[in-house]
Amino acid sequence: MVLGKNSRGEGRKLSNYCSTVSIAVFVAFCLVGVWIIMSTIVPIQNSVIQVSETISDVKDVQSDSKQFEERSGDIPEESTKGDTQTLKPQSDSFAENQNEQKEIGEVSDNMANENQEVVRESSDEKNDFEKDPGNSAEENDKMRNVKPSTDEKEQEKGSDGTLNSDSAETETLNGQNHNDELRGSMGTLDEKESDKSANDNKLGTEKSMDKVTQQDEIVNETEEETAKINTHSETTQISGESNTDSHENSQASKEDFIADTQSETLIETSAENGTWSTQATESQHEKESQTSTVSIDSSRYDWKLCNTTTGSEYIPCLDNWYAIRRLHSISHYEHRERHCPDEATTCLVSLPEGYRSPIRWPKSREMIWYKNAPHTKLVEDKGHQNWVKDAGEYLTFPGGGTQFKHGALHYIEFIQKSLPKIAWGKRSRVILDVGCGVASFGGYLFEKDVLTMSFAPKDVHEAQVQFALERGIPATVGVMGSIRLPYPGSVFDLVHCARCRVPWHVEGGRLLLELNRVLRPGGYFVWSATPVYQKDPESVEIWKAMGEITVSMCWDLVVIAKDKLNGVAAAIYRKPTDNECYNNRIKNEPPMCNESDDPNTAWNVSLQACMHKVPIDASERGSIWPEQWPLRLEKPPYWINSQAGVYGRAAAVEFTADYKHWKNVLFHSYLNGMGINWSSVRNVMDMRAVYGGFAAALRTLKVNVWVMNVVPIDSPDTLPIIYERGLFGIYHDWCESFNTYPRSYDLLHADSILSALKKKCNIVAVIAEVDRILRPEGYFVVRDNAETIGEIESMAKSLHWDIRLTYSKDGEGLLCIQKTFWRPTKVETVASAFA
Repeated sequence: MVLGKNSRGEGRKLSNYCSTVSIAVFVAFCLVGVWIIMSTIVPIQNSVIQVSETISDVKDVQSDSKQFEERSGDIPEESTKGDTQTLKPQSDSFAENQNEQKEIGEVSDNMANENQEVVRESSDEKNDFEKDPGNSAEENDKMRNVKPSTDEKEQEKGSDGTLNSDSAETETLNGQNHNDELRGSMGTLDEKESDKSANDNKLGTEKSMDKVTQQDEIVNETEEETAKINTHSETTQISGESNTDSHENSQASKEDFIADTQSETLIETSAENGTWSTQATESQHEKESQTSTVSIDSSRYDWKLCNTTTGSEYIPCLDNWYAIRRLHSISHYEHRERHCPDEATTCLVSLPEGYRSPIRWPKSREMIWYKNAPHTKLVEDKGHQNWVKDAGEYLTFPGGGTQFKHGALHYIEFIQKSLPKIAWGKRSRVILDVGCGVASFGGYLFEKDVLTMSFAPKDVHEAQVQFALERGIPATVGVMGSIRLPYPGSVFDLVHCARCRVPWHVEGGRLLLELNRVLRPGGYFVWSATPVYQKDPESVEIWKAMGEITVSMCWDLVVIAKDKLNGVAAAIYRKPTDNECYNNRIKNEPPMCNESDDPNTAWNVSLQACMHKVPIDASERGSIWPEQWPLRLEKPPYWINSQAGVYGRAAAVEFTADYKHWKNVLFHSYLNGMGINWSSVRNVMDMRAVYGGFAAALRTLKVNVWVMNVVPIDSPDTLPIIYERGLFGIYHDWCESFNTYPRSYDLLHADSILSALKKKCNIVAVIAEVDRILRPEGYFVVRDNAETIGEIESMAKSLHWDIRLTYSKDGEGLLCIQKTFWRPTKVETVASAFA
């Protein structure tokens, strides 16, 4: 009995002892476990996130690489491949582009649902973690040593090096897509590690911990990326748009610009190779370049209004009264020609009182706001001829003219019936209208798919060209005087003069010879004037003189047709297509031009009273009539097949690649991602047109605009190619003012030109000219190097313009800004502009 008690007592003591030891051991193990957990969790998190981000980067690179491939056709890619490479059909490209846009929209729309699923998944996995908090150092080592699969490594190796280096920025601009890919990468990684692990439960616990932590990282990254999207140096900024629209627009613009960044760099570099002639090098009268000395710091630059005689209609190179007063003669209309100030103006032109946004096309063809162009002189002088009428707050345009009181459409049909070979909109696509008045003739030729370059002087018939541009009809301010017209030789399919009052018959037909220079061989001259059908002594004398001159010029008088409705008649002449008549002339009057005289040299070159021989070699431009419209728009001209292009490759290859390049750019970003309201855009100017691909792409995409293609005088002379494809344009020196009224254009496009202008003239004056030409609420799109983009953006902000989009990457940039109605209060008097 005693033995039994003692046995039980000792057992109780032993049990207490064991319990104490057990507790101590348990506490020790717990402390060790806590230490192990604290020392292992953080490395696991970091290693998993790092691997996940690596895999996401690979996927981002693959995605961007695919997008780059889908945008093939840019000039650099074509230049690095064989000339015989087949280009991808544009219809296929458009279909791919639409799918990409849909995918971008779907990603944005599904983000909310995906985030909710992530939260629920994180909550469930957190519960699992609480059930099994164990971790394994062995599994930690495995997680640290995880590498991309063989396929992923091969894809990464095959990706474009530039795109690989840009993956971090791609992540920033695609925050939502990156988060989706990051989650997908984690899921894939977890599945692979789960297969390898010997302890599934422990690995699952580690993954749960990592995913919980990763979701916090994703939230933080998303917040950081959202902040980055609002940063100027890396992202797009689109005013007045919702967050979703802003993301979609920046997405489209970014993707397109990434595909084209290299293109712009190569284009600008290669354009300096000097293989093409330029107007600047050929013209004997080119003005010397100015040096930019004005600061463009937006915080310090002080814009002022121009104080001039002409006020809100100031054209610096035409309103230089200081130079006009000092002319020795005005017998050749020298006072209507360009006389630019010695120093380009940097002040801003005021707005007319009560100015408002122009009426949109096509309604604008019939009416404009009176206060936008408040002039009634033409109403008084030409109202009976149905040029323009006063209708209170509107000025209306019945479509009439001096020779077509009953409307331009009837008159256009009359010409077609008189000579069916003219074939409006097929054979005759680009025409020149001399002394255009308010340009109703050109305005109604749009219905025949004809593009008309109309011009008239700034004279006593006030505001005629201003009316035309306000109506949405192409026109420039110009005169036939002592200087050649700013167009190449042999480019217009037809030249028209409806009682334009140009003295064609004087001085041996000197002005008529200038028309001969710009008229295409086989082209027509339509002269609708009183000498054709009236019998008063003056008309008879002029008609006789015109007959003698045109015969000596070897022009054929094809037909004299009478328009009974308007009571007028028109004589239609045709320029020869060979030199047989020239060689058989008894008298060499007018004389043939010297062979050294280039008919394409037009900038500041004096008129020459001579004729150039017609090209007859099959490889020469002008020897064959262009393809009928619209085929000529897309087909490379026959005469460039054997030539090197502007960028060093075959010209025909560059022509096709340039066209496809601009179609892609327009479709991907300009039409949808720039914040441009294209329904308000009618008058467009391309400040550096090259092959005219931008204008051609707008035509193809059915945007209801016309484009003035400008070829700068120091750029390769590609203007003949632009005319050959059925478009039109003009030469210009952007260190000087353009021959147009203020507020003429709805959109100006500057592709790789402003950076070059900074080196030769005052860039502040150039931007002041852009402000003068551009209408309030009009758009200015700039593609250039990042430094220039930053400077222009700074100046735009100082002008109180809205920044619709800005993007810079790898030294290249894209900028879209919208002009506002803001005008400065300070005034600067322009001494040269006072009569």
